[in-house]
Amino acid sequence: MIVVAGEALIDLVPQTPTSRDERHAARVDDAGADAGRNLGAGPGGNLGAGPGAGADPGAGADPGASAGANPGASAGANPGAGAGANPGAGAEGRVPALPALAPRLGGGPYNTAIALGRLGSPTAFCSRVSSDAFGDALLAGLRAAGVDVRYVQRGDEPTTLAVASIGADGSAGYSFYVDGTADRLFSAPSRLPDGVRAMSFGTCSLALEPGATAYEELMRDAAERGVCTALDPNIRSGLIPDADAYRARFKSWLPSVTLLKVSEEDARWLGGTPQEWLAAGPAAVVVTRGGDGLSVFTRDGGEVSVPGVAVDVVDTIGAGDTVNAALLHALDARDALSADAVAGLGADDWQAVLRFAARAAAITCSRAGAEPPYARELGEA
Repeated sequence: MIVVAGEALIDLVPQTPTSRDERHAARVDDAGADAGRNLGAGPGGNLGAGPGAGADPGAGADPGASAGANPGASAGANPGAGAGANPGAGAEGRVPALPALAPRLGGGPYNTAIALGRLGSPTAFCSRVSSDAFGDALLAGLRAAGVDVRYVQRGDEPTTLAVASIGADGSAGYSFYVDGTADRLFSAPSRLPDGVRAMSFGTCSLALEPGATAYEELMRDAAERGVCTALDPNIRSGLIPDADAYRARFKSWLPSVTLLKVSEEDARWLGGTPQEWLAAGPAAVVVTRGGDGLSVFTRDGGEVSVPGVAVDVVDTIGAGDTVNAALLHALDARDALSADAVAGLGADDWQAVLRFAARAAAITCSRAGAEPPYARELGEA
């Protein structure tokens, strides 16, 4: 079993259709999406939407729609709400149309768990999730992907929200609503699940206290027990109040990490090189370069690179999380979920592992939101 530990949240993603008819068509086209990923709703992923009045585009897409689900439920805290929040009301008083925000299940670790489940890896999720409607939907999404949720804690606090903005190249930026949310109050379990072979960590959960200390404790405990550990820092600099303190803390994790994965952007922000990080502990470091592919660096000085897979990019939400899952799935297929096995993989095996991860990420980029592929879409790992 692979256990993924970290946050689960709701991404609020801009919808590109601008007319009501286009939005209706988009919902119909999306009807075949995994029901668990669409917040338990009708086509298009609008919370509570169905074939009747509740299916109005944007219903449930308003982050302030549920007082319990929005950490900043006042009108001023709602993106786009109120005259004061409108950046472009002109002299004639016309209010420009703002994109509807559709809620999508998300969070880096959550996406990784979903991707592993869809690939067929026995997977469990370890986190703390709200008991609100968003939290229920997050758990439903995990179950739909075949992910074990017995290690998920529940709390009355609201669900974290991440408001996404999509660039012209499909890249995603985020604004977070995290104060007083359920996932931050995670506490480390007293013991690891039986049969766990690997654990995956990263993203906001290692940046936001008090939960960050609990996840860090869990990672160190897993490493001490000989469990393969994977780390994707997935830097969200807006959530890190002291960059130097975080960089020092990152270095302190490396002796407990088997496989480190970073994007080029993360690597620049963190400072250092793959060789320096390898000297501190990991058996391998994977660096992703977006559409240009990815590379692995190993303790013996080896370096293997593969190109990206050409695809029409809709957005990049969940692409890095898909890489995390694909790497773990492919390593597991080679019985390589240990530090010695990872360090001992040859160039041919790494080529195959990286190409599998590149294909998986390309499929995720080809569709809106974090929608990782199923095993049937990829073939052999």
